[in-house]
Formats: sequence, C-alpha cells, structure tokens
Amino acid sequence: MASNAVKYMLIHGGTTPAETRSFFSAVKPIKTSTFVYAFVITFVSFTLFLAFFSPSPNSSSPWSFSTTTPSSDNNTSGSHFSSIFSYTGKNSTLQAPAPENLTPVDKATTFESPIVNRTNPSQPLVSDKSPTLTSDDVRNQTAAPSRSEAPVSVDVTASSSSSVKQEVEKWSESLKNCEFFDGEWIKDDTYPLYEPGSCKIVDEQFNCISNGRPDKDFQKLKWKPKTCTLPRLNGGIMLEMLRGRRLAFVGDSLNRNMWESLVCMLKGSVKDESKVYEARGRYHFRGEAEYSFVFQDYNCTVEFFVSPFLVQESEIVDKKGTKKETLRLDLIGKSSEQYKGADIIVFNTGHWWTHEKTSKGEDYYQEGSNVYHELAVLEAFRKALTTWGRWVEKNVNPEKSLVFFRGFSATHFSGGQWNSGGACDSETEPIKNETYLTPYPSKMKVLESVLKGMRTPVTYLNITRLTDYRKDGHPSVYRKQILSDEEKKTPLLYQDCSHWCLPGVPDSWNEILYAELLLKLNQLG
Repeated sequence: MASNAVKYMLIHGGTTPAETRSFFSAVKPIKTSTFVYAFVITFVSFTLFLAFFSPSPNSSSPWSFSTTTPSSDNNTSGSHFSSIFSYTGKNSTLQAPAPENLTPVDKATTFESPIVNRTNPSQPLVSDKSPTLTSDDVRNQTAAPSRSEAPVSVDVTASSSSSVKQEVEKWSESLKNCEFFDGEWIKDDTYPLYEPGSCKIVDEQFNCISNGRPDKDFQKLKWKPKTCTLPRLNGGIMLEMLRGRRLAFVGDSLNRNMWESLVCMLKGSVKDESKVYEARGRYHFRGEAEYSFVFQDYNCTVEFFVSPFLVQESEIVDKKGTKKETLRLDLIGKSSEQYKGADIIVFNTGHWWTHEKTSKGEDYYQEGSNVYHELAVLEAFRKALTTWGRWVEKNVNPEKSLVFFRGFSATHFSGGQWNSGGACDSETEPIKNETYLTPYPSKMKVLESVLKGMRTPVTYLNITRLTDYRKDGHPSVYRKQILSDEEKKTPLLYQDCSHWCLPGVPDSWNEILYAELLLKLNQLG
C-alpha cells in the first residue's frame, strides 16, 4: 500500500501519474527500494509521534466538567435552569451545563423568561423604543448554541468557575460564624463600588448626586461586622454564581432600591455592556409591575417584582354599590406565578404597612368573603406573612433554590413623617451614639416568629440596625431634578427619608447577600 501511495503521489504539485512511472523506471532497483523503505519508516514514525504526544481530551483535573445532556428524567418541574455548579467542599465537582440544558423558562409558569438574544446586539442599553417580545420571539431567540460551540463555553466556564471556587475557599471559614448585622460603618476611600452617574438604570429618585446633592462622604462608608470583614462584592464572580439562573427581588420600592444597586454593580463587571439590557427594552424603572435585566453572556437574569404587601391587593363592592379597596390576607400576590421558578428570591415588606389604611385597619383587611370591620395591623401583618410562608413551603424546593427575606429598612424623618413635613436634608453623617437608635420594629419580631415556624429555610437579612445608623444616606430634597410649582414653594416639605441614594447603603445589603451566597453555594440545585 505504501509503494502504491508513493507511486501515485504528485511531485511538486504538477507531475502526473504517468510521469511518475517514467521517473521510477529510470532509477536503479536498489535505489528505489532504499527510497521506499526510508519513506515508509518516516511515515510510520511521524504517525506514532502524533498518536503518542497528542494531549488527551480526558486529562484529569481537580474540577471536572461535563457537557453531557442529562436525561429528561432529571428535569425537575419548576426549575428554570440546570445546575451550573455544586460546591460542597474541597473535593467537590463543578459541572458546566450542556447548552441544551440552559432552558430559560418553565412550562408550568405563565411568565416567559426574558433571557433572550437580541436581534441587534449593538442596540444600546437605553433606547427610546421598547421592543415587544412575543412568545415566538422568546422561543426562537433562546435557541441553544450548536455542539460545536460547547468546548469554547466550557473553557470559559472552567476558568471562571475556578475563580468562584477560590473565592469560596478564601472566605467561607472567616464568614462561617460571623454575625453580619452586628457592626459599624467605617470610612473606606475605595468606595463606592461604582461611580455616581455611571449607571444609567439608577432611578431619578435615588440619583442624589445628579439631583444636586453637594456632599459625597456618605458614599465612602462600608459596613464592617465586629467579628469578620465582608468581602468586597466581585461582580464577575457573582455573575458566575448566577450563570444560568434567575435572581428575583420581590417587594416594595426599597427592594427596587436594592435591585438597582445590584444591577449597577454587575453591569459594571461585564466586558460588553450592550449584552446587558432590560428584557422589554424599558429604561424607566418605576410604574411597571416587573422588570428583568438580562446578562446575555451569563444566561442569567436579575429581576424585580412589585409586591409591597406580598399578599394580594383587591377590592369589593359594598351594599351601596361603591368599590372599596381591600387587602386579601389569605392570598399571595398575583405575580407569584412569575417568580416562583426563580433560583434565588429576596423578599421584603413592611413600609406600606405604616400607611393610613393599614395602620387603622378599618374595613380593609379581608379573608375569604369576610372583611374585618377592624383588625390590628400587627395581627394582619402576621396573617399575611403566614400566607406568604405557606406559599414558600408549597412552591419553593429548598434543595434547588434559596430564599432570603430582607428586614425593615430604617427611616429618618425628623419633625414629622413622610407625609407631614418630616425632614433629613441636613444630615451628612451617620449616627455615632447607639442610644439614638430606634427600638427594634415590632413587625420584624412578628416576621421572626413566622420564620421560626417554617419548614423551608429562609435566610433573614436583618439590616434594620445597620440602616438605623445611616440618617445621612437618604435622598432627602435631592430626590428629583425638576420640582413642581407646589414643591418649589416649600421644597423642604417634600423629602424622601425612606429610600437611599445610589451609590449608597443598599450596596452594603448586596455585599451581605454576596457573602451569604458564598456560604450557601452548595444549596443551589
């Protein structure tokens, strides 16, 4: 066979087979044999060299990666994404999911996951036109990459996942027994974690520097627990922890405060910000029931669902035919169908329970067809949280998802409440003397009692005390750029001493969330 190969091999790319035969007939037999044997030996040696020294695709590694698609039997109803990694210790195995398994939407839910590839990737984050995504768009645009692309994504995931493992090993021991919420605010000139005005998604309400706030020291404070140091939030590593997953914030505008903070930190960590966008092209983040930021390169979303009470707002028609608003203490909020498949959920409620209707509790709270003529707000709050707790136990699989509840964020209205002239515009430093802190909110004591009675573990982010120090961190009069005529007459009467400037206090809440995720990474399915 070798002699035939040589016999018909083209020489210098232009010699025909006939010319080759003529050439060999002119050469003496002994030289011909020597030439053939030399060629055969060289060919065999070269073949053996390639076979022996080529690297094996199955080379060992302390972290193994697999692109094998699990069988359909392993697909759990209610899970939107396959597992990216499972870290249970130094000898754990990190598995990269097959592209076919990055299924962004659960058929059991009515919410269509916004993890999509935009038709025009160069489209800027902020657009004057909001694209409308149909269900067909979602299905077509979330098509998995071909198998030929898989080795590239695995290589990227391998490197990044190694960084996640190192971060976990670096911090897990020091954070394991740390009380995150007992500490103090210290100055750190390396803060804030993102420059003021650099993040376009920050709502005007929280954009204090752009609204004219002159002092900036409030952005230089970092929360320092007494028994440990919180890791600085690394956006790239957190995105790796979220790869292929949904993180949902559910609650009131204080959770929107936290959501915007996290999106800004994560967005600043990506290489191509054009691949970070709100799923429906929105660029104002007030007034809609839900928002979802897509991090396309990580196939993950960071979402926010408006649900200020967590239970359902409703209305009834009284005997006179008049519609009256009620709060259904026995029904979870309507958006629950949309976020129940999320891998990480951060809930909150509390601030709307201080408003007039909820505080008075007259002909407002409803269970079934019964509207209570009068019900104490704390009892109504307990009933609502019990309804929420039962929903969590029924709909969240603790072996695949993590649930957090962020506690009450302190307010600092001086001389009145939010609707009666309360002010905080002169505050530029945090409280230093603990005797000036307010008592622990009774509503959070109710929350703690509900959490203790739940079978599904819920991590309580008890940020009440650490926010109580920060009377300097609110928007106050720097809550908007353009005041109405009425506001211009008495600007000091219209202050926001509930929400927080960004960058600011909510960044620290997210650093605590980051620390908690480093500790609980192995619990994510």
